[in-house]
Formats: sequence, structure tokens, C-alpha cells
Amino acid sequence: MPTNSDLFARRQAAIVRGVGNASPISAARALNSEIWDVEGKRYVDFAGGIAVLNTGHCHPRIMDAVRKQMDCFTHTCFQVLMYEPYIELAERLNALAPISGPAKSILFTTGAEATENAVKIARAATGRSGVIAFTGGFHGRTIMAMSMTGKVVPYKKGLGPSVPEVWHVPFPVPQHDVTVEDALKYLSFLFKADVDPSRVAAIIIEPVQGEGGFHAAPAELMRALRRICDEHGIILIADEVQTGFGRTGKMFAMENYDVSADMICVAKSLAGGFPLSGIIGRAPIMDAAEPGGLGGTYAGNPLSCVAALAVLDIFEEEKLLDRSNAIGQRLKAGLEALQRRNDLLPIAAIRGPGAMVAFDIVKERGSDAPDAAATSRVTKRAFENGLVLLSCGTNANTIRILVPLTASDDIVDEGLGLLEKALAA
Repeated sequence: MPTNSDLFARRQAAIVRGVGNASPISAARALNSEIWDVEGKRYVDFAGGIAVLNTGHCHPRIMDAVRKQMDCFTHTCFQVLMYEPYIELAERLNALAPISGPAKSILFTTGAEATENAVKIARAATGRSGVIAFTGGFHGRTIMAMSMTGKVVPYKKGLGPSVPEVWHVPFPVPQHDVTVEDALKYLSFLFKADVDPSRVAAIIIEPVQGEGGFHAAPAELMRALRRICDEHGIILIADEVQTGFGRTGKMFAMENYDVSADMICVAKSLAGGFPLSGIIGRAPIMDAAEPGGLGGTYAGNPLSCVAALAVLDIFEEEKLLDRSNAIGQRLKAGLEALQRRNDLLPIAAIRGPGAMVAFDIVKERGSDAPDAAATSRVTKRAFENGLVLLSCGTNANTIRILVPLTASDDIVDEGLGLLEKALAA
């Protein structure tokens, strides 16, 4: 049996540097909220494959659905031969999504495919080409998605020019001294200095920024964007790749607002670990592209579609939205207790809706000064102690928690205990 170090050495020899690794650990098996590496060591999973496993590792309902589909067929390409799971999933997503009026969906494979195709649809529907995004936002690593992403390192550094006609507006974050008023003022300057609103096809925003640090878009901002989009005929795209499917305590994060987007991009926890993404949107907009203009050979793979149908059933039967809120409350209570400790690294700004919880590691108690070096040490110690933990944020000082919504209270508490050890000053 190979060791972690054996596999890491092989990985370095065979795989490009551009694919990063959070740790030198190789997984052997996993179940619900626990993972075992190739050496038999057990870990509590507070990362969920970066928000992919809201229904946990290897949920029996999902595994059974996929096995049954494998006995029928694994691929036809939906554009060649249709199949019912794709159609049924689109029907259910259309009914669930907080979209105003009749909705339609299309399925893809990755989150970047969803955001890129959302822009294509917006351009087809408006006849325009411009896109406005936000600093700190993450929308994927393909060229258009990378251009919309509001962070240079590591996503753009050394990778050439971005796609033209993409502009960024500051995202409101109290710790960064950016208010909603600041963001809207900058957007107004943008319309005066760089691009007329009549050339803008879409504004894309994460309701809660993922890689940017789990900062929620203020309701005031979302209302203003809806008003601006309506005034100028711009399409509002909500990137829910990370926030979707229960992570924020609602099926979609946009349900936390009193306005709706024109399109919602989804992926990650949609299919319980199987690769699947999609766009749900207002039917007249979604139908703007000509036949053949959208799609993909593997898009809406049947194995992923049946997995996603099982995910939606699990949410209903196991009441995972209620569980998301309960886990979030438990995590925040535990973190608040850690925040009061003087023998631990100082933490600040505990935040996040539902179970999309994060906090910052700062240099001094009561300050907002980021400590990226300490944050890196915390994630390293966490892995050593048996906790899978990730950082994020524009200042690289945010710890994010994405534990599966199927995790027991005991597992959540065990993870908090391991986090406490990692935070030892």
C-alpha cells in the first residue's frame, strides 16, 4: 500500500504545478463527514470537497441511484439521444429556483461552464457584450470565468490578458472599509467613465462570496442591482455555485433576499460529488440562444443527473435545510467560545448564513489586521491533527467551514475541538 509521501512524490513528478494541493494527504475512502487516508488515519471533514458534499460522502441514496443508472447506460450525449433524468432534473430545478415567472434550465459539467454560458445567454438575449462583476468574486478558471473573477493571485497571475469588456466594482465588506454606498458610487463612475449601461449584458454576483471570504452581499446592494438592471435592461446573474443547495440555510441563497435574479448558476453540491452544473433562468432569456449554441458532450451526464435527483430527495426527507441552520448555530456558538479565549490565536468577524460559516485570523484582538501566515499555520496544524480545513479570503486570513449538512452533532463538536488545537497560540 503506498504512503502519503509516496503518492505525493509521484504526483509532483506526473502532475503540473498549476494544480495546487491543500495538503500532501491522499484519500483512500470516505463516509458522510469522515475521511481515511491511504495510511489509515481518520479525518473529520470540514471542507466537503469545497462545498460539494452537502449530502456527505457516499450517501447510500445517491450511490444506489448511480449504480442503477450504470446498469442502463452511462452516456449518450443529450444532444444525440435525450434521457428522462436530465428532463426531470430540469423540471424540478425550475420549480425550486427563486426565479420570477416561467423558468427553464440547462445542464453542464463544471461551475465555470455555468458562469461562461450564463454570459453567452445574456449576450444572446440583450445583443450586448459587457459584463460587470465584483472584486473578491470567484467565477471559475476558464478564460471568461477567470476574467470575471475579482482576484489576481493565483487565478490570473502569468496567464495573459483577460477577456475585454469585463469590469469590476468593489464588493461591500465592513472589514475592508467598503460600504454599499461606495460600491454603487463606483458603479456610477464606471457607467460615466468606461461603459455606457446600454453596452452591458449582465451583472454577475455571488450572494455570498466563496473564495472571497464568505462575505454576504447586503440586501441593500442586491435591491439596488435589481433596480439598476431593470432600468437599463441588464441581466442579473446570481452565481450560486458554492452557495446553492442548502449551504446558507435556504435551498438557494437568493431566497434570503426580497428580489430575484434573472439567472442562477449552480454546481458543486447539486449532485453529491458527481460532476454537474447548470443554469436556471427566466424562460424568455434562457431561450435566446439558437439551437446548437449551447451544450457540451458530457453536459448533464446521466449518472450525475440521477445523483442530483437523489440529492433533492435527500433534502426533503432528511430536512437538510433545517439541519443547515442548526449546524450553523452550533458552529458559531463554538467559535464565539473560542474567540473569548486568550490562549488561542485571535479570531474575528465570525459570520455566514446557515452552515456557510467563516472567521478571520487577525494579528491582535479587537483589530481587523489580517494574519495570513498564522492562517496558513492553522490549516497545516488542522490536517496534522485530523481535521480537513481550508482557508480563503482576499487577504488569505479567513478560515471557512463547509462541513456536510448530514454531519452529526458529535462530528461537528469533534471538528471544533480539533480546530481549537490548531488555533493554539
